[in-house]
Amino acid sequence: MEKVILMAKRKPVTASRRQKNEVNLKAIYWTGSIFLVVIVLMTLLLILNK
Repeated sequence: MEKVILMAKRKPVTASRRQKNEVNLKAIYWTGSIFLVVIVLMTLLLILNK
């Protein structure tokens, strides 16, 4: 009986770890894309300023 309870407790832990990894990947994609957009905008402003 105790083994069944322990197995039931372990499954949500692995599921929550996977969800945290997905959130971290999304955050990395968001920050990277915002950084690239800022660089592109600054480059365009420098080119158009001349």
